[in-house]
Amino acid sequence: MASDIGSSPRADLADALHRLRSTLARLKAELELAELDGAGLPTKRLLDDVREALTHLSAAEDASHVRGAVLVVDDDVRLAEITARGLRRLGFDADASSSLRSLTDREVLVVDLSLLEALDAAAHQDVRASRPIVVTGATDQRSRALAASLNASDYLVKPIELQELADAIKHRMAQR
Repeated sequence: MASDIGSSPRADLADALHRLRSTLARLKAELELAELDGAGLPTKRLLDDVREALTHLSAAEDASHVRGAVLVVDDDVRLAEITARGLRRLGFDADASSSLRSLTDREVLVVDLSLLEALDAAAHQDVRASRPIVVTGATDQRSRALAASLNASDYLVKPIELQELADAIKHRMAQR
């Protein structure tokens, strides 16, 4: 991977695509040699090559911002799971949780406002730094003020449309 100093998404993308192409070429050559030799397939090496290719593909997707990591946090864990599943179908690397956790690098936080009301000062600051996308069933001024105090990048009222959430996530990713 390129270093953080002086790297750009374009260079990271080119590097990831080059590594992916090399891995797939190696995989193809292994298959062709096995066919020509009439030998059994080297299953372990082929599976290792496929895993490596998928890792490089993920790096290429991340560098091109096609895919992004998302944490969906809702007190209704079933709703969080359904939302994360829908986001995965749209190409996001989405996880669901009923509680907050530390975010990974470049991960976008989508959080139900009700979970944020009881945060201590340190947790409030962490959420504020992440510029979350807030989803809520509440539309009152107090709820909007809480979202604003968290420096929310977006405020969506339930029930939300999945495409509206995906657009908000893409917008948040573009801001980074």
